[in-house]
Amino acid sequence: MNVGVDTGGTFTDAVAEDGRTVKVPSSPDDPATAVRAAIDAFGAHPGVLAHGTTVATNALLERSGAPVALVTTPGFSDIIEIGRQDRPSLYNLWADRPDSLVPRGLRFEADSGFSLPAEVRSVAVCLLHSDRDPAAEREVAEPLARLGLDVTCSADVSPEYR
Repeated sequence: MNVGVDTGGTFTDAVAEDGRTVKVPSSPDDPATAVRAAIDAFGAHPGVLAHGTTVATNALLERSGAPVALVTTPGFSDIIEIGRQDRPSLYNLWADRPDSLVPRGLRFEADSGFSLPAEVRSVAVCLLHSDRDPAAEREVAEPLARLGLDVTCSADVSPEYR
């Protein structure tokens, strides 16, 4: 039996390859508990388990996650807000735009000798060309990680081209 499971903030849904479905309450403190309950409801253990989650997506959409800081290549800290040229109102200076995922006060440039506000618990480090050589990102990430922050480098997320 193959099973697909989606862990959400309220419910965890599972579907077996034969079309049977199960919906159980999610367990935010231990998502595995809800996954286990959903699988057990089928009465057999799957040979293949495919798992996905909407928890992170919901946190982004609802802006309910912990404050995150962004460290970029010098001169690129506003790229996340500027975005791409593919916008519905490219030349409308007064167009309403969604709030940036990282507010301006939490965006820093790698060479600027910054200190992070106390509420920041995680940091994204995203430097140009890190897919080719992640050394610069690791150099920025190391002291932040020593402070106990959860640090994610873009080189660890994007595929390598080397």
